[in-house]
Amino acid sequence: MKLIFLYLIVVVMLFSCKKTEVNNTVNSVQEIIDDMSLPHEGKPSGVPSSYDWAAKPRIGMGNDPANFTAFIAWGQLYEAEEKNPASNTRVEIRNIKAYYLNKKDKKWYILQQSTKVEGAFYTEDFVDNINKPSDAREENGSISVTAGQGYNYHFWTPFRSKIIKEDIGGIFTTVQARLIVGNNSKPDDRASARYLLSMGADYWAKLDSQWDYFKTNGDVGIGRFKYVRSEWRAFNMSTLSATELRNNPPPLE
Repeated sequence: MKLIFLYLIVVVMLFSCKKTEVNNTVNSVQEIIDDMSLPHEGKPSGVPSSYDWAAKPRIGMGNDPANFTAFIAWGQLYEAEEKNPASNTRVEIRNIKAYYLNKKDKKWYILQQSTKVEGAFYTEDFVDNINKPSDAREENGSISVTAGQGYNYHFWTPFRSKIIKEDIGGIFTTVQARLIVGNNSKPDDRASARYLLSMGADYWAKLDSQWDYFKTNGDVGIGRFKYVRSEWRAFNMSTLSATELRNNPPPLE
């Protein structure tokens, strides 16, 4: 009887561990599909309505990098158009990743991954690529930032990656973000924060190409803007259809 009892305890513990592991997964296939098919949850401040990504996500160059040979995953954090009244809330950003679906074997391969991101404050309309240093702060392996007063926080992986055009059958980029308290000695105002985040990616002519008014780079796609919340949330961009994603989902975490 004792052996049976011990066996049952072990089974329950293993089941509990698996259940916790599943519940800890932030992302999902449906979330990725929604991030390329649904309208933005809110309007990012200062983005002209004439921009084709102002109201909803869209695919740019997609799976065809043309003559470009490099790649980088990126994201953009904005305050919402209704403005952000929270003065003691920051956005923590972690685990930016990019995968590509190989045309030949139909398998997903990691293209880029980094716990931290790099970035800067850019004017909200990105005109002339005007930017300045951000207020990024270290957060136990990740970073946190703010955005507003006419600037977004445009961020990316710390490096570009070489790509082979003939291999690319799909692209998927993802990052996780949440709201945190800026100063623990001041009131927690996360409930009033209004930050929006979107994921994307660029193809570049070369690994070391400099920006030249979109002659040396072009976006792969731009994902849905969603509100950042107090719990971790995944933000995605993909070049695949809903059917393709369901039949061959990328790695999730």
